[in-house]
Amino acid sequence: MSKADSRYPIGTPGQPWGAAEVAAWRSRQVRQRSYEAEVLDAVERLRLDFDVLQYGQLDYGDDHYPLLAIKSRDWSDALPGVLVTGGVHGYETSGVHGALQFVARHAADYVGRINLLVAPCVSPWGYERIHRWNPDALDPNRSFRDDSPARESAALMQLVAPLHDNFLVHIDLHETTDSDESEFRPALAARDGKPFEPGEIPDGFYLVGDSDNPQPGFQRAIIDAVAAVTHIAPADARGEIIGSPVVAPGVINYAVKQLGLCAGITSARYTTTTEVYPDSPRATPQQCNAAQAVAVRAAIDYALAQAAG
Repeated sequence: MSKADSRYPIGTPGQPWGAAEVAAWRSRQVRQRSYEAEVLDAVERLRLDFDVLQYGQLDYGDDHYPLLAIKSRDWSDALPGVLVTGGVHGYETSGVHGALQFVARHAADYVGRINLLVAPCVSPWGYERIHRWNPDALDPNRSFRDDSPARESAALMQLVAPLHDNFLVHIDLHETTDSDESEFRPALAARDGKPFEPGEIPDGFYLVGDSDNPQPGFQRAIIDAVAAVTHIAPADARGEIIGSPVVAPGVINYAVKQLGLCAGITSARYTTTTEVYPDSPRATPQQCNAAQAVAVRAAIDYALAQAAG
């Protein structure tokens, strides 16, 4: 979308949205897939080997979404905790299904070694409508803070709060898609009454570390593992990825807690946010899911090795 055709169809340029504009935007969002069939049913199949707990319920009009998390059955205070989150932005498909794939195929390898907690689809309304926001036009991944206005974020924070200091690892699974540039960033600019400035979508996988706790060795271990599954995003001509300086191949850093990002909700020593690029002609949906699962495995393996050393 160029500046010439960047006029978003809702709102008045230069004026932030009010309730009427949010309602108009919400009326345009169409349910395109089923949280129950694609997520809840997959979680139910894991009950044989894991505890499944409901940590909240989202009621949006006639839509009702139980929020489910998968938890180690043999939870022990003597073991380090690992938190895996997906679907904070509901449209980011491989974050959801990569988390579920990790549990189904790989989590058994860590039984007795870690306490695992997985929230595979934090934003089910957004998952069904393939959107970044919740029905209130709020971005859950900018809402992880006290008195959060986003119910999705508040519910996850409440789940994690009693275990806040018990996690060694938190990996938050995301995607960067072409629709970020064609829909979601123009919508954000319109919502906030700001001009839309076109950007560049990186072709490949990358990580967002915490600028206050970057852990470069941890990030590098994940990048090295994922490179065997899908390609790593190069820096652009400015040496950046999505406007942030590349600090190592495929790695940028954000101030995650200050920005209210999901990756900042624990005191884990090792944290990162994955970003898969599903729109690349060089990547399939299966590769994207596998990249997420491999990233989780690499994160856990690195943290356990450091703790043992």
